[in-house]
Amino acid sequence: MRDVRLLLVLVLAMGLIVVGGVAVPILLSLTVPTAVHTVSPEVQAAEEAPEPLPPMPADLDRLSARFRAVAKRVKPAVVAIGVRKTVEATSGPLNADEFFRRFFGRGAERPGRRTRRFEQQGLGSGVIVDPSGYILTNNHVVADADQITVRLADGRDFDAEVIGRDPPSEIAVIRIKADRLPVVTLGDTAKMEVGDWVLAVGAPFGLEQTVTAGIISATGRHRVGITEYENFIQTDAAINPGNSGGPLVNMQGEVIGINTAIATERGSMGAPVGYMGVGFAIPMDTATEVMKRLREKGTVVRGWLGVGIQPLTAEMAESMKIKADEGVLVSQVFGGGPADKAGIKAGDVVVEFNGKPVKDPNELQSAVAWTDPGTSAEVVVLRDGKRKTLQIKVETRADQPEILAQAKPEAPAAIEDLGIEVSGVTDEAAERFGYEPGQGVLVMDVDPQGLAYRAGIREGMLILQVAGKKVGSVTDLKATLKTTDLARGVPLLVRAGDRQMFILMKQR
Repeated sequence: MRDVRLLLVLVLAMGLIVVGGVAVPILLSLTVPTAVHTVSPEVQAAEEAPEPLPPMPADLDRLSARFRAVAKRVKPAVVAIGVRKTVEATSGPLNADEFFRRFFGRGAERPGRRTRRFEQQGLGSGVIVDPSGYILTNNHVVADADQITVRLADGRDFDAEVIGRDPPSEIAVIRIKADRLPVVTLGDTAKMEVGDWVLAVGAPFGLEQTVTAGIISATGRHRVGITEYENFIQTDAAINPGNSGGPLVNMQGEVIGINTAIATERGSMGAPVGYMGVGFAIPMDTATEVMKRLREKGTVVRGWLGVGIQPLTAEMAESMKIKADEGVLVSQVFGGGPADKAGIKAGDVVVEFNGKPVKDPNELQSAVAWTDPGTSAEVVVLRDGKRKTLQIKVETRADQPEILAQAKPEAPAAIEDLGIEVSGVTDEAAERFGYEPGQGVLVMDVDPQGLAYRAGIREGMLILQVAGKKVGSVTDLKATLKTTDLARGVPLLVRAGDRQMFILMKQR
């Protein structure tokens, strides 16, 4: 009985505990007021708003303002040049002449073939450099033109006359008769550096008064293959067909170059695809000098030494035992020319011209070109490791005949170490390549896997010297090669057509 009462007491106690755990929180929630959290409209708006944008740099607006100022200063003097010229072409649909040549032989002509004259139109740019109407442009813009029309920025049109053209530099000067002509300020190219901002102004694709911006990508670009005398400013400012002859301008509003050409690829139909980020401009110092001479005489007369030249590489200098880090290697001396009269020889290295050092062929070519014919110049060369000073009278360029020896040609022979087959100059070779017997050793065949081919020797070349020694026959060539070390490198003086050059033959 006692156990039953004890059990009941325990059950009641547990029940009270459970009821209390549920009831007490309910009573508290009914009797204790609940705190309300409120958010002000200002705080809520701040939490929902996006992060503020960073401030714009103040110099960006200053740069735009500079671009605007330069464009406004230069554009009035930039002109669009329209050209008309008459060309001759063979008429016939679907290129019928090509059809007849292909199926009936190279000399075949289509019956009824006619040559007709057509009018061709072109467009370029220019810049007014003198209030009396003188305009700088490119030679290729106005070459062979029957009519030249100049449109000014204010909309006026004028016929223009050609004052002078200079194809070697690609500069031309034309003139219009007009009043109230704006002009540009010419700048100093020498003060410009890679990375400087520039603007290109012109009429690309006929879109007059177009301005593009970029930087100077490089200076002193030569061996580009555009003109005979090259010293281009390279820029990534957009230059397209129609920009030719327009100005390249610095941030002071000064013209520092004349836009001339672009590097471009060709599309599937063979047409240029346009701007590729590489454009070339003629430096203003060159353009100014050419313009001066064209205005004075209508032509440009350049000095001439009568030599063929090439860069002096470190390997070539080592193989020829020349102690020089820079200079210009003489590869050819034209008989009867100024250099020949002064005693310059193939293999000499020109290190100075008129007291100024020359580091590459472009520097020497330019220095000689701007030397007035008839004047004497001092030339310092390295020969057999010694400096030699020569006095040379610069002349106007003319075709100079070369003095050629006569010799009976030998039978062809293989030079296995070089991978070539050579012979004397045969009658057939003389007719084919324009050489004369006794000039040297003719390369008849070249193994594409051989040492000579890798060095740059090709069929039809004439080997004139090996390691500084003349070779007039196959026997001479073989004998001289036995005394050389191909592992150290052997310089060969070769001729290809009318051009001579040194080629380094070296086992690698």
